[in-house]
Amino acid sequence: MSIMFEKVALLGLGLIGSSICHGIRAKGLARHISGHARSAETRAVALEIKLVDDVHVHAADAVKDADLVILCAPVGACAALAKEIGPHLKAGAIVTDVGSVKGAIARDCGPFIPQNVHFIPGHPVAGTEQSGPRAGFAELFHGRWCILTPLPGADSAAVAKLTQFWEGLGSMVDTMEVGHHDLVLAITSHLPHLIAYNTVATAADLETVTDSEVIKYSASGFRDFTRIAASDPTMWRDVFLNNKEAVLEMLGRFSEELAVLQRAVRWGDGDTLFNLFTRAREVRRGIIAAGQDTAAPDFGRGHKPK
Repeated sequence: MSIMFEKVALLGLGLIGSSICHGIRAKGLARHISGHARSAETRAVALEIKLVDDVHVHAADAVKDADLVILCAPVGACAALAKEIGPHLKAGAIVTDVGSVKGAIARDCGPFIPQNVHFIPGHPVAGTEQSGPRAGFAELFHGRWCILTPLPGADSAAVAKLTQFWEGLGSMVDTMEVGHHDLVLAITSHLPHLIAYNTVATAADLETVTDSEVIKYSASGFRDFTRIAASDPTMWRDVFLNNKEAVLEMLGRFSEELAVLQRAVRWGDGDTLFNLFTRAREVRRGIIAAGQDTAAPDFGRGHKPK
């Protein structure tokens, strides 16, 4: 692809921000990449591994003359960033984000974005449990969805250009309303993370099971929970605090289904268990058929047991 933006500014250089940098470099989507990170160590690494052309202590300096600004910080930090950069944004620039919650971003960041700037919240549905500037890789977005949630009155040309940018990074792009996005992600992402964190914490708190036994005898199910639970605590704290209505709604539904399972196990209702497991299995097959995962076994994920 040809250059789409003269200058892109990334505010936050963790997994997502660094992966965007790698993707921009790989596809030549921008002439200049500017970065911002609060940590001096992150800024040093970003220059060392050539994520960015320049990196700044202050976000306002990073966005100067930028045509595209991407907020790659935890959801709870985005409002302060928007407030800082608002007066320094270039007229006609596009401002977007990568947060897993869109209602809070629209509510808290929108008021600080000038009228002559295009504010289009976004969410690349991709990631790993790793974090930091060295965790990124250009292929993170390949074949994954990026959801854009244009606000009422959004400029269609700006939405189209941002769509083209994410497609250039390898994503498939969809658009949806802010509230609907937060409800969908509450069940597909936020609730599973909450359950994973709780499951791992429960295992750690069992007085009759030692930590060494939990680690030594981890079957694939528990091991997958620990992988999810290894995600960035700051990011996920902000997700739950900023999408609490949708998460609580999904938690309520989950609790109701869990009560059905509890009764089925208690009373030996094998038909109920079999039917639910069969339905869940079909969902898994649908995910594989849609190309969002592979059926190939990855027990241990390339790490040989010692």
